[in-house]
Amino acid sequence: MDLFFNSQTMKKFLLSAIAVMCIVPLMSQQTATLKLNLEKNKTYRLRSASKQTVVQTVSGNQQTVESEVLYTMSIKMIDATPEFLVTEIHFDTITTKTNTMGKVESFSSTVEGDIKSSETSKIMSYIMNRLSKSALYVKLDYAGQPLEVLNSKILSEMILKDTSLITLTGPTASAIKTQIASTVSDNNLKTMVKSFTWNLPGGQVSTGAEWKIFDQVSSGGMLLAITASNRLDGIKGNNALITVESDIRAPENAPPIKSGGATVTYNNLRGISKSSLVVDTGTGLVTENKSKTSISASLGVSAPGFSMEIPMVINGETVITGQK
Repeated sequence: MDLFFNSQTMKKFLLSAIAVMCIVPLMSQQTATLKLNLEKNKTYRLRSASKQTVVQTVSGNQQTVESEVLYTMSIKMIDATPEFLVTEIHFDTITTKTNTMGKVESFSSTVEGDIKSSETSKIMSYIMNRLSKSALYVKLDYAGQPLEVLNSKILSEMILKDTSLITLTGPTASAIKTQIASTVSDNNLKTMVKSFTWNLPGGQVSTGAEWKIFDQVSSGGMLLAITASNRLDGIKGNNALITVESDIRAPENAPPIKSGGATVTYNNLRGISKSSLVVDTGTGLVTENKSKTSISASLGVSAPGFSMEIPMVINGETVITGQK
């Protein structure tokens, strides 16, 4: 009986030990270091395609604006410190197509455009073409957040210098010069970069772990506060599977929009975005990111002699993919 008991006990012990040995590797596979880890001087490419519909109700009449935006970005790490990476970034392609109640306008960095044209699309194509041919030197922390665009001032001044050649006059000229200045501003350049890179906790996390990213961006002249709640759902091969839910709202200090003598407020703006994100655990770059966003607001428009409320709803979808 003792021998039988001992052999049975030993068998159970061995089975338990084998089970533990099998579980340990499985448990270790459920953690990942999610931070940027780019190979020096290697170029990585990413692509972002977005569709957005804006519906505004003005004096009882609905106005619909549909837009499609395509960015392709290449990024190369040229130096690294314990605190940040220094990267060279190019926006190789920037194209936008807008349909405003049947009136279609598009511009693209793939054509040279004409800064002296009377058509705003040709002017913006010229600006985007210049931007696409310029390198951005950007400090990124290991979570992917742009800390500084090192040549932002030089780049902005170079492109804005060309606006002196614009032949348009009046409010149209003022509006497009404001749009160009916003496009090449330091904040907008950072926003363009971080839409591709800023997704990571910057360190090791386990399945089920959550981290938040707090950000402020300017979109269409509106300042938006975004709180992104990220959750690591699992690891599959070299891919980290992450779900993201973002709360979007106007911050308390949101400045109004000044346009054509009118002041536009958007203090009650609220929105939500949900994303399904796949990150390469080797590089920390996005393999795929599919997101849907919905925003609603009631714009307060005032000018000397009148004021009105304009309800607005924005729905959009964006797909970001890594390119081989």
